[in-house]
Amino acid sequence: MSTFAGNDRSQNQTRSQLDKNLDVGFIWLTRICAIAIAGVLLWITFQVAVQALPAIREFGLGFLGQSIWNPVNNQYGVLPQIYGTLVSAFLGLLISIPIGVGTAVLLSEKLLPKAVETVLVFLVELLAAIPSVVYGVWGIFVLIPILTNIGKWLNATLGFIPLFSTVPTGAGMMPAGIILAIMTLPVITAISRDALISIPPSLRQAAVGLGCTRWETISQVLIPAAFSGIVSAIMLALGRAMGETMAVTMLIGNSNKISASLFAPANTISSLLANQFAEASGLQVSALMYAALVLFVLTLVVNILADLVVTQVKRI
Repeated sequence: MSTFAGNDRSQNQTRSQLDKNLDVGFIWLTRICAIAIAGVLLWITFQVAVQALPAIREFGLGFLGQSIWNPVNNQYGVLPQIYGTLVSAFLGLLISIPIGVGTAVLLSEKLLPKAVETVLVFLVELLAAIPSVVYGVWGIFVLIPILTNIGKWLNATLGFIPLFSTVPTGAGMMPAGIILAIMTLPVITAISRDALISIPPSLRQAAVGLGCTRWETISQVLIPAAFSGIVSAIMLALGRAMGETMAVTMLIGNSNKISASLFAPANTISSLLANQFAEASGLQVSALMYAALVLFVLTLVVNILADLVVTQVKRI
């Protein structure tokens, strides 16, 4: 009897040691994966910075404040592209955030019949699967003609406002912003919906028990509770909007000028890289790498600011 008990005890100890070894191995595996991700990011940054070094030495921080991009005379500056990148991205988010968060609330709070909800979820996911070049083609043949007519009417009636001071002639900031809104909508909707669904049911029950209406429960309890997840969704969408290339290149007009008008042609850093990198040589390659490094820094700064906002909200 004691022999069987000893064997069971030995097997349990062996099993326990094996479980501990598996736990330790899993922990180290996750650490290695995390370090690998950080290493890849740092490696990419280092390679871009090395390629950009000649332009950094040549132009310094003046590269950020110059508006001329002339490869013939080796004069380079990315101020119009920085402006176009930020304005087009924020214009897209200005449209997609309320629609995306509203759709997420609609899908997470079971406000629709199950069949309709399933179809709507599928359509939102389908938007994320459409290639960006398809969005660009659709924008050229469908969106731009519509916005051109609307823009002409706005210019004729409200032309004294700087936002509508330009007569639209085709590609411009507004078509690019609307396309970015459509492209970032699935990201905001999907992640915000997951954040709302993950809220403990006890919060909903407590709000209803205190006499809150459904709107009060959503606006004063659920959205604040899921705020960090919603901000994360917005930041991922902003990252895509700032880095989107093909659709924006086809619709923004690729003009290296700064204009307050929403219907004037503009440019972004991504579009600049897509248009010129294939034919670039010499210092122009380094200037383009410098522009890519600027885009990387812009994305990093925006994400740091978003993290600070989330941290500050959690303290309140």
